[in-house]
Amino acid sequence: MFKVVLHGVRSNEPMLLAVQKGNAARSAFLNYSHRRRCDVGGRRFFSATWSLFGRGPPSRKEKKTVDIPGLERVTYADRMHFVPGLAKPIFPEWQRDWHDPHHYRGPDNEEMKLHKENPCYVFNQRTKILEGVRQALWLTKSKLIQGLPEHILSLAEDPANQIEDQDERVQQAIRHSRFWDTTALRPKRDRFCPVLLRDLLHLCGTLQVKHTSLSKRILAENYRVAALWNRESDIFQVRGLNGMLLNSMTPLPAVAQSGEVLATENHTLETFYPISPTIDLQCTYVYDQKNDTGFRDGYPYPHTHTLFFTETEDSAAKFKPEQLRAKMIMFAFGNALARAKSLYGEHPQVLEHPVVVQSIATDGRLFQFIVLQLNTTDLGPDTGVKNLVWMDQDQLLYDYAKCRPLIKKKVVTVPAGLSGYQPETFKKFLALHLHGAV
Repeated sequence: MFKVVLHGVRSNEPMLLAVQKGNAARSAFLNYSHRRRCDVGGRRFFSATWSLFGRGPPSRKEKKTVDIPGLERVTYADRMHFVPGLAKPIFPEWQRDWHDPHHYRGPDNEEMKLHKENPCYVFNQRTKILEGVRQALWLTKSKLIQGLPEHILSLAEDPANQIEDQDERVQQAIRHSRFWDTTALRPKRDRFCPVLLRDLLHLCGTLQVKHTSLSKRILAENYRVAALWNRESDIFQVRGLNGMLLNSMTPLPAVAQSGEVLATENHTLETFYPISPTIDLQCTYVYDQKNDTGFRDGYPYPHTHTLFFTETEDSAAKFKPEQLRAKMIMFAFGNALARAKSLYGEHPQVLEHPVVVQSIATDGRLFQFIVLQLNTTDLGPDTGVKNLVWMDQDQLLYDYAKCRPLIKKKVVTVPAGLSGYQPETFKKFLALHLHGAV
């Protein structure tokens, strides 16, 4: 495109001079300058345009040193200053005689004691796998069943297992976490979500008078689990921090009986070709081949009961619902596998007594429920007995909890306070808590 300039000359026809100005680059600069409130009159605003149009120093090319066998290079090392015409000396790397943590340089991966030839694909607390639940089911060799088991849900339907003034006390717990615990109009999730979870666990703990086995449990935080297994030709590991754990003195009973477990041999695992099952997992050649529950031998509460995950405001640790459910499956499987190998050994086998682990995740309003039953530690091939996963997803505890009403067009669409409480969600929470104690 050309810019036409009209010059007034003594002629019947004006002279047209076409001058090419590079309008594409100029328009981009002017648009950028307008956004950054620059002067569009042609002067550069260097605080905004230096990164676009500034030129840095030219890159220096390193000169290659040529070593000729039999000839010694003459350098200015003895003179201790630069001398034109003499070569630059090459000194050996200086080694400290003491340990300086601020200038420590770690060894190469190949020189580490835990270096292995075959890579390991690690799932940690910040891993967000692409395929979500489908990928987690393939990694753990599991079959998915929608909904929680009926005999577990029936525990909360029995009036003898319910809390006195249950719905009112649950709503008081919600108000405490959203309104009374802080003076902020919109408290952050990392503030009200753990408060709500602990209040709900406290309500469930009031049933210890009726069921004394509830007192034989304990909550643990900041523990680390490690579980390693082979899947086809690859090595996988679940390790790291994984939320809050409810441990028990006695293990959870098996959810599915032997007949239903043997029927899983006919189930075909779903694949997601051409996507690799190792996508989004951390690949490392330095790892420790161990299985650890995170607790020492002789711990009085060795059995995992329920894992609790709370969502935070940290953008790096924020999960989509599908990825959060996959994380719940992976860490429930990791805790179950570590416990199974501590009980039955490292040899792959079909477990005579399956290991059951539950998992609950919430963002303060939406709840996810998972029950995993580990039936086998023979996870290499796709054939044989599969593990079982029951999942109930996206269960709302309430619709809104607002300090101020939401008004649109002079109409109150959402009133102030708690609205839309759904008691069925807490009944599922209570049923999983009572599982193994009733």
